[in-house]
This record gives sequence, C-alpha cells and structure tokens, in this order.
Amino acid sequence: MEIRKKIQYNEELSLIKEASHSKYSLGRTVEEKEDEIRTYYMIDRDRIIHSKSFRRLKHKTQVYIKTSGDHYRTRLTHTLEVSQIGRTIGKGIGLNEDLIEAIALGHDIGHVAFAHNGEEVLNELLPEGFKHNVNSVRVLTRIERQGKGLNLTKEVLDGILNHSGFSKDNKKAFTLEGQIVKYSDKIAYVNHDIDDSIRAGLLKKEDIPNYILEILGNTHGERIDTLVKDCVYTSIKNISRGKIEISLSDNIEKALRDLRDFMFVKVYKGTILKEERDKAKFVLKQVFEYYLKYPEKMPEFYKTIVKEEGLYRGVADYIAGMSDDYCLLLFNSIYVPKIVIY
Repeated sequence: MEIRKKIQYNEELSLIKEASHSKYSLGRTVEEKEDEIRTYYMIDRDRIIHSKSFRRLKHKTQVYIKTSGDHYRTRLTHTLEVSQIGRTIGKGIGLNEDLIEAIALGHDIGHVAFAHNGEEVLNELLPEGFKHNVNSVRVLTRIERQGKGLNLTKEVLDGILNHSGFSKDNKKAFTLEGQIVKYSDKIAYVNHDIDDSIRAGLLKKEDIPNYILEILGNTHGERIDTLVKDCVYTSIKNISRGKIEISLSDNIEKALRDLRDFMFVKVYKGTILKEERDKAKFVLKQVFEYYLKYPEKMPEFYKTIVKEEGLYRGVADYIAGMSDDYCLLLFNSIYVPKIVIY
C-alpha cells in the first residue's frame, strides 16, 4: 500500500465524518498525478511554505513598523501563531490538520507592506479596490512561479479567500477547517497585538475593560487557552446537534468581539500610532505613483501584467508583493538625494 493511501486510511479512522478528508478533495484547477507519500493538502502546505511570497512575510509588518526589538510580531510570526492555534482546535474537534495548516500558512500571503496601512492605500488608489484576502488568492494562483501559480486545491483557496472579517454577514469557508482559520486569525492577532502594545509601552493591562479580562483571562496565555477550549467544545456541540459550523459560545464570542473593538479604537485606528501610519501611507503612495508614471522600470513579469490586465493592476501586483524594507529602499532610491548638491 502506498504511504499516501495509508495516511488517507488513517484519516478515515481519526477524523470525524464532517471533516475534509483528503481522499475526497474537490481537486485542483489543473489535474495532477497523485503523490506516493503526500496527500493533496500536504502538498499544498509544502508549496505555500516554499514560495517566495511566504518568505517575504518575515519582513512585512504586523502592527509595529520597523521596531528595534526582536520580539515584536511580524506577518510571518503571526501566520505561524494562527497555524498553531488552528491545528490545536482542529485536532480537538477531529478535523484535517494538514488542510488547516495550508490555509493558515497562506491566509495573509497577499498582505501589503506596512500592515493594514498599505491595504488602505491600495484600496483607495485602485479603481476596483483592494482586499488582502482576495489578493492572497491572486498571489497563489496568478503571481507565484512567474504567473503559473501553485495550482492549489479548491478547499485551500476557499479557506484563504474567506478567512477575513468578523461580521456575521461575511461569507464562511465551505470547510470546517477553513472556518477554524477565520477564528484562529482573530484569536491570534487580538491577543498578540495586546502583548506587543504592552511591550511597546503604548498600552497597559489596566486599560483593557475589566469585564473582558474576567471572562477571557488576565494573561496572554489564559486568554488564548479560554478561546481555544471554548471553540473546541462549542463546535463539537454544534456538530453533534446537526449545526455544521465552527463557533464560540455567545458569551465568549461577545468578549472577543469587544476586545477586538477595543484594540481598533485604542491601537489599530487610535491616535497612538497615527503619525507612523501616515508616514507609511505616504511612502507607499509615492512609490505607487512613481510606477504609474514609469511602469517600464518594473521587472519584466509585472510589465507583462500591465500589457495583459492594465496599468493599475500591474503596479498594484508589484507594490503588494513588496516587504517593508524593500518599499523603503525603493522610496529612498527614487526620492532621497544621493549626494549633497551645491
């Protein structure tokens, strides 16, 4: 028996029937011969983690731009925390960890430099707008491998597309594994951004509404533990009652939403970081405007996109892929004088 078939047999034994069994995947846009060892979702995970866009996440901001400390989260460490939280929840429920990991590793791959500030700039500048979850799918299907894409499964792409937002009106992933990543993302970033904000001296634990701490916990670890366990037990209860969805209990979900709202007011959109946010937006906007005027200065691949899909699309793809450091390097090379002129 091939090793892959053994793994798929073990999935039948260990996963609940509502899980996404790799044997029954909806497959890829371009059909491929099955691997001897790895399942579809294992291959997807490996393709994402070995991609160039995944490696660039280490130099993309989570919240704090160009921090001097080594312990602030980057987009890459955020991604790893989402993956860890998601796999724990999935294991507890009996879902496919390989699929969860693939979705989690790819969920933010389309994020722009300078965190959500970059996303806001491109959303303002592009006629069709810009959303990082949509761009993550574009990067994986259109940009990677010089336009060939990674040919990922429909389950992975759907989970990535539908991980964003926290409104009840947002579309859900059609797999439970994809729904887990949506919750894991919020559980991860709300809590680690509190940790980083306290480390930066811009937030005190005493600033957080006390009723939230009483429900979720006083420490970073306690809050994640509360949220993960509640998600596991509530989702198991949902499934046992025929409600096939991932969720938190009402009380815990309200506390998480309130904590997220608090962070938006106090940190993400607050006055604390406004000056730095404005600087980041200025840099990105100037670099974008430069390449709109001089698209011939972009790499050949992006010039091809300009020919095939239009100027704004080609420039947006080039800008969206940049790390913070590379964007700043280009800004300096374009706009900052190299010598003193007398």
